[in-house]
Amino acid sequence: MLRLKKTHLLTLALATLGCAKLSHAYTLQTVATGLKVPWSIEFADSKTAVISERNGSIVELDIPSGEYKALYKPEDVYSGGQGGLLDLAFHPQDTSRLFITYSQTDKQGASTVLASATYSKGSLSNFKEVLATQSHSDTGRHFGSRIVFDDDNKLYFSIGDRGDRDNGQDTSNHAATIIRINADGSVPKDNPYVTSNDVLPEIWSYGHRNTQGITFDPQTKTLWAIEHGPRGGDEINKIEKGHNYGWPMTSHGKEYWGPLMVGDSEYQEGVTPPSLVYTPSIAPSSLIIYRGERYPDLNGKLLAGALKLTHINVIKIDGNKLIEEKRLFDDLGERIRDIQISPDDYLYVTTDSGKVMRLIP
Repeated sequence: MLRLKKTHLLTLALATLGCAKLSHAYTLQTVATGLKVPWSIEFADSKTAVISERNGSIVELDIPSGEYKALYKPEDVYSGGQGGLLDLAFHPQDTSRLFITYSQTDKQGASTVLASATYSKGSLSNFKEVLATQSHSDTGRHFGSRIVFDDDNKLYFSIGDRGDRDNGQDTSNHAATIIRINADGSVPKDNPYVTSNDVLPEIWSYGHRNTQGITFDPQTKTLWAIEHGPRGGDEINKIEKGHNYGWPMTSHGKEYWGPLMVGDSEYQEGVTPPSLVYTPSIAPSSLIIYRGERYPDLNGKLLAGALKLTHINVIKIDGNKLIEEKRLFDDLGERIRDIQISPDDYLYVTTDSGKVMRLIP
């Protein structure tokens, strides 16, 4: 089915945390509408994007016309709760290789799966499972599922605690972790736990509540991730090999049912502390590092999508310290689901209402 774009411009001034107007503004241009919760957007080229609809299909978007069509709908996707068809990522050296994360059910419950497919313009074929993670739960919560590659073509993807806090420190399963594998699903020999009898070999880091944004900075060789806290305490973490990020022993958030802190403390020996904490929560949905020329004031900064507070969060990197710098489009009223950079250096966002939008300097 084809959808035609409804082109319009929303001109919105940037605001600091104190809501003071800055001296410049961006424009958001709507490229397409009518998608079914576009969870992820990836670019085959500057005019063609591939999008996952959480409750629907993998679709191909022609950016100039705003028309899109379904390419493929996996048969075994569980789309209940927070689950569904989730992240997409092209192999960095081959745009014919598309990687997909999604939630799946079997006799043990729902879990997160990584698959791959062959993409060519107008078609998607050879859909196959790469890794079925050991992250089963009878809840529909906290699937995580963002994918990123590093400059050695190693694939990382995040898995939430699946709604079970005990998974945070249980390394006998993949829940509450960030895993690192080769593109064929095999385990790299330099992973931290390849010789362990107690930790699954795919695990790179653990103690994560629900990581829904992950990005690799090729300039500094740094892996950053953003995760949901409970009531308060969203975190951005610098992800290090074999580190424990504490959930649920440590947290900066409170219980949903009362004013009590989650966990034993905010900090603890042996736990890597977050580089930035959001209280109140912004409900993060995605994370990228922007390195480009089209938006010079954003160059070298992290950009996070916010669901609850509906904005793009801009974070300055100062060595190992992160500083929340400003919030863009905080009066847009759209749940920002994904942020991505096109080959021609435009920033695109998707929203839960079904829009694809382009940031115009």
